Amino acid sequence: MEEKVSIAILEAMQAIQALDTPVAKNFIIKAAERISAAFQRGNKLLIAGNGGSLCDAMHFAEELSGYFRKKRAALPAIALADVGHMSCVANDVGYDFVFERSVSAFGKKGDILVSLTTSGNSTNLYYALLKAKESGLETISFLGKGGGKIKGFSDLEWIVDGGAYSDRIQEAHMAAIHIIIEMVEYQLFYAANALSCERNET
Repeated sequence: MEEKVSIAILEAMQAIQALDTPVAKNFIIKAAERISAAFQRGNKLLIAGNGGSLCDAMHFAEELSGYFRKKRAALPAIALADVGHMSCVANDVGYDFVFERSVSAFGKKGDILVSLTTSGNSTNLYYALLKAKESGLETISFLGKGGGKIKGFSDLEWIVDGGAYSDRIQEAHMAAIHIIIEMVEYQLFYAANALSCERNET
């Protein structure tokens, strides 16, 4: 058991190391900039995923609409996780369209749709991205396992390669999400104060 735990810890550490690359850092910076710009112009964030990735979508949204590290104004982020809506659409037309219908209901031009999928092959996210593009939303995708059929389909994407299982990919995704939220908070609420302090010191 101890040996298996040690192997699991090593795999978890390797998953987090996926963030320490130029590609990952560029993605984090650009995602934070795009999300900050959307909030500044009065738009919102819609976030979707399946299973564990849906839980990550809810986590992403609540850190923005609630609180993260410090008290500040609430930010408009919605996880597309309403079970009534999802069961209605799944029952009436199929699960492939649960997120597409949510984007139709809530998405406005200038909003951002974030998709989280470790395989890149979630059909319901594919249709949601199609609807987002049709409706003038920006799109950001967190992917894994080569990117799947969603690869190359979003305005901004990050593929976590090397993870044999979804849990490790999700761990990398969630670490990146936390850093993005930290950077969004910094840009929207603290950067101006930091710059002012620097100017006062010189």
